[in-house]
Amino acid sequence: MAQADIVLIGLAVMGQNLILTMKDHGFVVCAFNRTVSKVDDFLANEAKGTKVVGAQSLKEMVSKLKKPQRIILLVKAGQAVDYFIKKLIPLLDIGDIIIDGGNSEYRDTTRRCQDLKAKGILFVGSGVSGGEEGAWYGSLLTPGGNKEVWPHIKTIFQGVAAKVGTLRPLCEDGYGDMQLICEAYHLMKDVLGMAQDKMAQAFEDWNKTELDSFLIEITANILKFQGADGKHLLPKIRDSAGQKGMGKWTTISALEYGIPVTLIGEAVFARCLSSLKDGRIQASKKLKGPQKFQFDGDKKSFLEDIQNVPLLWLDPQLRTGVQAGIPMPCFVTALSFYDKYRHEMLPANLIQAQRDSFGAHTYELLAKPGQFIHTNWTGHGGSVSSSSYNA
Repeated sequence: MAQADIVLIGLAVMGQNLILTMKDHGFVVCAFNRTVSKVDDFLANEAKGTKVVGAQSLKEMVSKLKKPQRIILLVKAGQAVDYFIKKLIPLLDIGDIIIDGGNSEYRDTTRRCQDLKAKGILFVGSGVSGGEEGAWYGSLLTPGGNKEVWPHIKTIFQGVAAKVGTLRPLCEDGYGDMQLICEAYHLMKDVLGMAQDKMAQAFEDWNKTELDSFLIEITANILKFQGADGKHLLPKIRDSAGQKGMGKWTTISALEYGIPVTLIGEAVFARCLSSLKDGRIQASKKLKGPQKFQFDGDKKSFLEDIQNVPLLWLDPQLRTGVQAGIPMPCFVTALSFYDKYRHEMLPANLIQAQRDSFGAHTYELLAKPGQFIHTNWTGHGGSVSSSSYNA
């Protein structure tokens, strides 16, 4: 019997929370996952006692949907999306709707929209931003595609979308901002020699200024967070930052259109370089750099400079050019690459903690590489994590 208003495929943390949010707004949702045991687990735990229904096969799933059938995919970008579309096409009728809510590259969305239109099926690619808590309390939804879809999804999308006043934490998890914060953390830790709690206090203070933002807020919380052993968790996190494609695709598109998104590009490359962890460990033993630095200046003034201006502390030959206001992006990037590659430990552990805090993207511990862990940093999240992959 057709009873569900919409189906959601993909029961990682974003999918589960989005289902529960739609349920809270009065919609009957059918949950499905390629590993069907996850459906049973979800219905027996997080969705227990609700009107959320499940399905053990795509055929059963479709039979439970009202017309027009509306299906949201929250699966890994790329092949997984095309896999489900291929499986769904024979089960759908003209006018039915597929919504891709994952991190898909926009040209894939355009292709899918055109291909499915030829078959009479309506397609929308919709960003779902805001991470774990956004999916629960209200996400930033950015649908685009076949405009005929909107009347059929408007009520659901407007119901679960973030309202005015809640968008701030959803819009600021940019690659550039995260990298700048991590470089500030690196300066605090390795130049000023600040303790974790002192760094946390600095970020809390910054969050009361014009730097007030979601990322500054969670960074302060991450720096304060202690594990079950009573010790700070951040220093134990492996400094190899992941990414799911958005920054990379933005940079590629910017190059194609001639738009200089240099900050995003450098942030993407910083993550790529951080992932060369094994190579950096070897390089740290062979590549020469400045001797252990002992800062003897005014720490308070230095901290204010970090807050107010992204300062570059370079070799003397380049510092003069920077102080003279001469733009030297390639010189600076070359020196930065050398310095990053010769560091055994980079601040990418903070990026991983940030990603896990807002999106449950998991992290690895230095002591347990290859084992991906999710932490409930705020006490408001859950134990379910996103799948771990790099685009």
